[in-house]
Amino acid sequence: MNNVILTEQEKIENMIYEVRGKQVMLDSDLAKLYGVETKRINEAVRRNPEKFPERFCFKLSKNEYLDILRSQNATLELKPGQYSKYLPRVFTEQGVAMLATILKSAVATQVSIAIMDAFVIMRKYISNDLIQQKYINNLVIKHDEDIKLLQESFNKLEDKIVKSSLIKYVLAIIE
Repeated sequence: MNNVILTEQEKIENMIYEVRGKQVMLDSDLAKLYGVETKRINEAVRRNPEKFPERFCFKLSKNEYLDILRSQNATLELKPGQYSKYLPRVFTEQGVAMLATILKSAVATQVSIAIMDAFVIMRKYISNDLIQQKYINNLVIKHDEDIKLLQESFNKLEDKIVKSSLIKYVLAIIE
């Protein structure tokens, strides 16, 4: 059963996108996971607007939606009637949790737990990437500082060599 959960989480992780700097899931993906129609998800939001502020869920712009479709399909061909005529709604982690309180079923509870786990895993990936990036940035800064010190040392050495050569030249002329 553990492998089944891991496989489900991997699939769920592939359904999490970054839009407007937030990790979100499409209403249609949530509907598939919950085993309901997309319109049922959106009905729940319309019937409970106080539970879904903008920071919990919002509608995508056409460009945002097309970007997500392009990320799902390497080549995107838009044909009339192929995609929904309504722009999708997306849910943040908090929106998914709120949706779980409205959709009351055993499946909804299990799916919500799996989704929350996937969001946590995604945060860990992002956190690890940020830590690695900070480490790399610090190495680059240190490297740049070392190069600058070496360059200054070479410049001082070059100045000494030029002065020494000049002194030898002047002494040679005087003699």
